[in-house]
Amino acid sequence: MSSITRRNLALGLAASTGLVACGNGIGSGGAEQIDARVASALDYLYRTYPGTQELAQTATGMLVMPLVTEVGLGLGGSYGRGALLVGQSTVDYYSAAAGSAGLQIGAQQYSHVLFFMTQDALLEFRRSPGWAAGADVEYVVSDVGEVLRAETTTSLSPVIAVVFAQAGLRVGATLDGTKYTRIIP
Repeated sequence: MSSITRRNLALGLAASTGLVACGNGIGSGGAEQIDARVASALDYLYRTYPGTQELAQTATGMLVMPLVTEVGLGLGGSYGRGALLVGQSTVDYYSAAAGSAGLQIGAQQYSHVLFFMTQDALLEFRRSPGWAAGADVEYVVSDVGEVLRAETTTSLSPVIAVVFAQAGLRVGATLDGTKYTRIIP
């Protein structure tokens, strides 16, 4: 009764391709992959910067982003996925997306952990539909473990970000921001 034309076939194939690309990832193993990367990143962090173990024990929660990829040439961006840990348990999964503009060129990958030092900071993060890193976050970037320990354990900031395991080269001066969004892997 219905005839299939080339136009209808092309539209059907395009729609099918679009639906396949929009898979929700349920049953994809995404959570297991993120959990494995989180465990590996924390192991590296604790071995390389032993003082961060004390920081982790005093934090009310940690958002671990084990692999963030960042590229830029004038305009730039970065993306990564990770997990929110409260105690030893994963309670949610998040993505981190950032955009930047300015004089920049290069690409790099790195890991970072946000240590939530107060219950209020953790609750604000979890209740927000998308949380942007702002002035309340203290960033620590160091290659010397003892310096890292001294800076982070004496901080009174409600959120401390430790950036580590950088690989690649990206140089420049930019304005940027990072948004964290809850995901279902």
